[in-house]
Amino acid sequence: MSSSLDKLKALANRLEDKLVEKEKSSVATVKPETIIEDKPAIQTAPKTNTEFENVRKENSKRLKFLYEKLKIFEKSPDFEKIFIYKAMNLSGVGLKEEDFGEVREGKYIQIIAITYEPDKNGKKKAKNISLGYFGKAETLDPVLKNEIIEFILRWRYEKALQNVEHYRDLIDRLERPKSTLF
Repeated sequence: MSSSLDKLKALANRLEDKLVEKEKSSVATVKPETIIEDKPAIQTAPKTNTEFENVRKENSKRLKFLYEKLKIFEKSPDFEKIFIYKAMNLSGVGLKEEDFGEVREGKYIQIIAITYEPDKNGKKKAKNISLGYFGKAETLDPVLKNEIIEFILRWRYEKALQNVEHYRDLIDRLERPKSTLF
């Protein structure tokens, strides 16, 4: 699970880097006399980046379609609430780089959502929740297998984008001095 989380963090970092890089390239083409002195030296990516918004909108649209097609709504009726889970995994099919999409013989296919809840002592414990059961791995239809994998990946992508948005909002809330080295 930590490798999946690391991959999501890496994806979020790459996305943020690309947004910053895109902004820098647009700033680099501005003539020096048009630069306003009062602006902070570091600017965050614009919130109205239409390309970013379009990708996110399409991802969400396809994710909702898969949510309904795979009948995830039977276990989690509110689509928006599937993002309260801390992580999502798949049993019976590999999602790591070295075994991506490979079915595991003798295993059952399940979409597993992970949440953390306090135990009787108040300590947080991981809790697995099955959002979908699809039978034996070796009898799974390849098209259905790909849709299940796509659902997991699109959920992880949206979760990463929500984290990027959260940190961008926090950075925007910072008060910056008018002159700064960064």
